[in-house]
Amino acid sequence: MLGALELDVDLRVAPGECLALAGPSGAGKSSVLRIVAGLLTPRDGRVRCADETWLDTGRGIDRAPDLRRCGYVFQEYALFAHLSAWQNVAFGMRKDVPRGQRRGRAMALLERFGMSARCDARPRTLSGGERQRVALARALARAPRALLLDEPLSALDARTRAAASRELQAILAEVGVPAVLVTHDFLEAAALGHRVGVIDDGRVVQEGRPADLAMRPASPFVADFTGASVLTGTARRHDGGLTRVALDGGGEVSSTDGVDGPVAASIFPWEVIIEPLGSASHSSAGNHVHAKVVSITQIGERVRLGLATPQPLAAEVTRDSVRELQLSAGSEVTATFKVSATRLTPR
Repeated sequence: MLGALELDVDLRVAPGECLALAGPSGAGKSSVLRIVAGLLTPRDGRVRCADETWLDTGRGIDRAPDLRRCGYVFQEYALFAHLSAWQNVAFGMRKDVPRGQRRGRAMALLERFGMSARCDARPRTLSGGERQRVALARALARAPRALLLDEPLSALDARTRAAASRELQAILAEVGVPAVLVTHDFLEAAALGHRVGVIDDGRVVQEGRPADLAMRPASPFVADFTGASVLTGTARRHDGGLTRVALDGGGEVSSTDGVDGPVAASIFPWEVIIEPLGSASHSSAGNHVHAKVVSITQIGERVRLGLATPQPLAAEVTRDSVRELQLSAGSEVTATFKVSATRLTPR
């Protein structure tokens, strides 16, 4: 129990592995990091790193944060504005590093991150990606036994985020210590984590490889969080190995998943094909749903369509498709998707 938030998590991370803890705001993600780092003490809990016990409330052990050797990258990077890049990195070093050696070690870390040329720059003159690299260098300056990253890409603009994500992937692979990263973005978690734990209301509701969570969500919440559209209805198995789902509000879809009773049917936007109304009889896809276009949003080279079926459904198509089909808000279309792409989870 932690104040008004009850945390019930059991996380194990191997050396060289990154666990991405993903969930909405207020789910308890950052609190987990703060407990590991010693910045927050729960009523009951235990934290171990390799052969060291950092926290064991039952035994009265609560090692101070500066003795835990955690590298912590804060959401806004928390660099000291009055210090240069190399001084920020040196500040993070352990006290057993002689003062005369700190600049040299800081410079070596900045060189590793391609930042040696900006060693004397103050944080306010650095770009978002450069501040991130300085913050990572400072986190590694302690020779940490664990690396904690709190929303490491959230302070970056869209143009910088993709490049910074690639850099961060390489760094995490190189460091070789257990890493826990928290984010509210499942795609970011999938890109950076070897495993993803989806947390909601203080509990990890599903943990596994990103692809497994996307393909086999354990609950409607996980399906929605991974980016799938979730349609609710009632399932009934039929002969031939198919399950038919009578959708709430009208319509029917089929799935190869064997589930009975109230269910959530999840479909990823890229699995949905948009066809002119009435033409789906020629399609090989098993599910055909009458839909109305309610929104059209361009995302890079793709276009995200918001559809009403009457339940909300999303589709991703090309700009050419929007033009060829003459789509606009209010257009009536048929949304088609494969039976095998329709995943069912009990409600």
